[in-house]
Amino acid sequence: MDEPRSKRIHSVLFVCAMNAVRSPMAEAIARHYFGKSIYVQSAGVRKSDTDGFMASILAEIGIDASKHKPRTLQELEEWEGLNFDLIISLSPEAHHAALELTRTIAAEVEYWPTPDPTITQGSREQVLDAYRNIRDGLMYRIRLRLRQGSPKGPDDGEGA
Repeated sequence: MDEPRSKRIHSVLFVCAMNAVRSPMAEAIARHYFGKSIYVQSAGVRKSDTDGFMASILAEIGIDASKHKPRTLQELEEWEGLNFDLIISLSPEAHHAALELTRTIAAEVEYWPTPDPTITQGSREQVLDAYRNIRDGLMYRIRLRLRQGSPKGPDDGEGA
């Protein structure tokens, strides 16, 4: 049996609580860098509305996420199924849901705890900075993880 480290990733699903900020941000970044070689989707555990700040901070770096429509795991499963090599959960609720999915699908699950920038208090610029911090952290981890296709430890991608 192959070691998980040697398995090439062909498809990845990013999951967060509501598919409005963290998971669509991760999806857009992964598509930007790896969209020709890896199939990328995102979904949420619960239904939500679109978040304008998410699209704004991605536009700052040349990534268009303005057409993103939040969808739930259930909707994604109904539309196309959940056949992914790797599921990356970005919130505790999403991680629980991702682990539940592995009862019925053979996917590797990684948990990348990612703060929710929507709870940031302060000026518009302070809130946008919280979103930028999430964007930049996700961009670093995604490029590191998907470029090599090998699992990283929980501390990789932090600091520096």
